[in-house]
Amino acid sequence: MTRSIIVTGGARGIGRAICERAAADGRRVGVLDVDGDAAAEVAASLPDAIALVAAINDEDEVLAAFADFDRFAGIPDVVVNSAGIVRFGPLADLAISDWRSVVDVNLTGTFLVSRTAAVLMAERGSGSIVNLTSINGISPGPFAGAYGATKAAIALLTQQLALEFGPSGIRVNAVAPGLIDGGMSEPIYADPAVRRARESKVPLGRLGTIDDVARVVLWIASDDAAYVTGENLVVDGGVVKSIIASLPRPESVDTVGGAEA
Repeated sequence: MTRSIIVTGGARGIGRAICERAAADGRRVGVLDVDGDAAAEVAASLPDAIALVAAINDEDEVLAAFADFDRFAGIPDVVVNSAGIVRFGPLADLAISDWRSVVDVNLTGTFLVSRTAAVLMAERGSGSIVNLTSINGISPGPFAGAYGATKAAIALLTQQLALEFGPSGIRVNAVAPGLIDGGMSEPIYADPAVRRARESKVPLGRLGTIDDVARVVLWIASDDAAYVTGENLVVDGGVVKSIIASLPRPESVDTVGGAEA
């Protein structure tokens, strides 16, 4: 069993769910978040946890947070990059400051945390890193600004990290959540009509939960997935694979075989 874990964005949403499930499994948890008070609240609710405060796009703060965790539990066995932000709006009107802030937090932040973790893990010769991407990095949505572009980039970064640090015994994977009822998506599903419409597009017939994602993250980080690396595992109830099912076609073609010659 994995002994210790750091989760960025651990104070809320999917990140908090990962922290809570990891703690329930007996792991020592580092709740890393830019909001120190929220991180402290989550850490205090867990049996063996520490609050770590850092802006993930600030290398000095990231290094300091890992040093704090090292004094608490040593080099982490698992690091999960769950922290991220979004700035909605059409690209035609998107402020360059919003574009840069999303790229800086989502992509640069994931890189800094992953590199810091990988270098430390390489000294030990083992470790697992999991990055949160999104189905928005696979299939773009309107008015998502830089969000989808950063998630697509994180998927490729995951592959590159897996390639470069694999010889050091480190696995790097990604998990791509779909329509999840929680975290940053909570305002979307506050509208009952939007909720029903989106649920109707999911082959499994429901929205995902933050715990659905947390379970997959901890599985792919665990020894049960010891021969899996460089993957971007989609957790979306089948949404990405159901695009054609949403397109109309005449009932006359829905038969076995074709018309007689």
